[in-house]
Amino acid sequence: MKKQFILLALIAVIGFQSQAQVAEKAEDISPLLIGEVIPDILLKSEDASEYSTSSILSEKPTIMLFYRGGWCPYCNAHLAEIQEAENEIMELGYQIVAISPDKPENLKITDDKNKINYSLYSDSEGKLIKSIGIAFKAPERYGQMLSKNSGGLNEGFLPVPSIFIVDTSGKILFEYINPDYKNRLSSSLLLAVLKNLDNSK
Repeated sequence: MKKQFILLALIAVIGFQSQAQVAEKAEDISPLLIGEVIPDILLKSEDASEYSTSSILSEKPTIMLFYRGGWCPYCNAHLAEIQEAENEIMELGYQIVAISPDKPENLKITDDKNKINYSLYSDSEGKLIKSIGIAFKAPERYGQMLSKNSGGLNEGFLPVPSIFIVDTSGKILFEYINPDYKNRLSSSLLLAVLKNLDNSK
């Protein structure tokens, strides 16, 4: 009985650590792997309504795009590029959701600026970003700005910009993660990946 309790306690500690994972540097992250499942965590939409990841992902196979925030010009350029390919992506049967630590009000600003049709979600505390394993400690100079843009909830982390393609159960089918925030998966390569996934079914 005692051994069983110790084992359960150890599992609980390991589970907590993986949920709260924030790497020292972008190069040190340990993201979920292909075949693993996206955790079920609450996110907020532009109007601050709460949605669970499981309910969002159950609607259609999904492209989950994680970006640093609406303040990042590289992120805005990438969001706009993916927007241009949205019709082709939808024709292949997928939906797009983009997630950042920005507070809901800032999602609306990003949406309007880039004329985004797909859904943007707020993960201001980084619960999803951390549990997926793409969070790292932001440089100190970012601290005040990140806190302001998250409504005071971001305690100094950034997501490594990433794309996960998942099925309706949340299982990861493909991922693109690059610690160099200037390099993103192009819309043409994303479409090629989606077509290849469809052909392999």
